[in-house]
Amino acid sequence: MELEELAARLTRLEDIEAIKQLKARYCEICDDDHNPDRITDVFCVDGIWEGRGIAKAEGHAAIRELFIGFQKMMSFSQHMVMNPIIEIDGDRAQGTWYFFGPFTFRKNNQAKWQSTRYHEDYLKADGAWKIAHLRVKGPGISADYETGWAK
Repeated sequence: MELEELAARLTRLEDIEAIKQLKARYCEICDDDHNPDRITDVFCVDGIWEGRGIAKAEGHAAIRELFIGFQKMMSFSQHMVMNPIIEIDGDRAQGTWYFFGPFTFRKNNQAKWQSTRYHEDYLKADGAWKIAHLRVKGPGISADYETGWAK
């Protein structure tokens, strides 16, 4: 194996791991009361957060406002993501993640199970990966804790 090929393979693995860490930070920020002061750290300046049937926010200011709204709506969340498929193409990448988690909504103190898939685009600038476009897509569930999703 040539040194250049080995270096390219190592860079790809480092990039995949950096994107996994980026996603872990995103989830940790969400579970830190959807912290609007921290969320823009993981997005590109012109990044997009788009949730089917939820909202679409473009740019840091709009994403921050969206997360202020999430704070008002939810008192608890636990974002668990798994099964990442990450494709690297130079300084761009795409990722798909499964999501599952418990939530407590402030209205009526309602406990729910949520699941979906994230489809994301990433950009690497100045050596750091950021989310360029996060899409929350199905199939998914939103089920009351007490009754579950089978009914």
